[in-house]
Amino acid sequence: MKLKYGLGVLIILIIIIALYGTINTESQYERIDIAGSTSVQPVAEALAQEYMKTYPKVKINVQGGGSGLGIRSVSQDIIAIGTSSKNLKTNEKGSLQEYVIGKEGIVIAVNVNNPGDDLSKEQLKDVFSGKIKNWNELGGPNAPIDVVVREDGSGTRKAFEDMVMGKNTKVRSDAIVQTSTESVKLTVKQDPNAIGYISLVHMSSDVKVVKLNGISPSLETIVDGSYKLQRPFMFLTNGEPKGAVKEFIDWCLSPEGQKIVVKEKVVPVTT
Repeated sequence: MKLKYGLGVLIILIIIIALYGTINTESQYERIDIAGSTSVQPVAEALAQEYMKTYPKVKINVQGGGSGLGIRSVSQDIIAIGTSSKNLKTNEKGSLQEYVIGKEGIVIAVNVNNPGDDLSKEQLKDVFSGKIKNWNELGGPNAPIDVVVREDGSGTRKAFEDMVMGKNTKVRSDAIVQTSTESVKLTVKQDPNAIGYISLVHMSSDVKVVKLNGISPSLETIVDGSYKLQRPFMFLTNGEPKGAVKEFIDWCLSPEGQKIVVKEKVVPVTT
């Protein structure tokens, strides 16, 4: 009995010491939770990783979920920083503070086997509205066009609809809906008849870029304004940021942070 009792006490002591150690360790760190746009997520992750190398006592957790989720979550103080790839509506702003960390392009992507490589803005609108439904109407093969879009609440979708569709034209009702820019890209990669829009940050050689009015998306064409499908990448805070959150945002907007932005194929806002 004494042995069992002694072992029990020892186990309890070990657990207490372990818990104390965990709590004590956690208390040594400043934690910053970030969530929102899946387009902003890669650059936010890159900024966070680089920042934590220099400031190891700050732990930054970055998640996606969409711009809508980022806006709602930071408004409710669930997270410290929300991310958005669309401009906020008047009813979304409230006490939110906006920090543009860069500008980014929306890329029109098709399957690598698609012979087309250039569309006018009007043709693009007609494709996504369903006015044009077959690739042969655009000089391609006799095949139906499979339109791929993001979900409601996506900043990429909102930006695309504002810039391409306008107020009075809706995306076709049978469009394939995906919940992240990577999912859109995967669908286009697997479907020879698909067309979708993705973030320039996520662009890769497994899908094909479509020029818009003869202009290819790039850092250069976004900077000079010749490529028209571009939008802001924003950090949002509920009220003025303080402490570790303010220091992180300030660093992201500094020349050091903006170098990381450029590495992630995003146009910097400061030099």
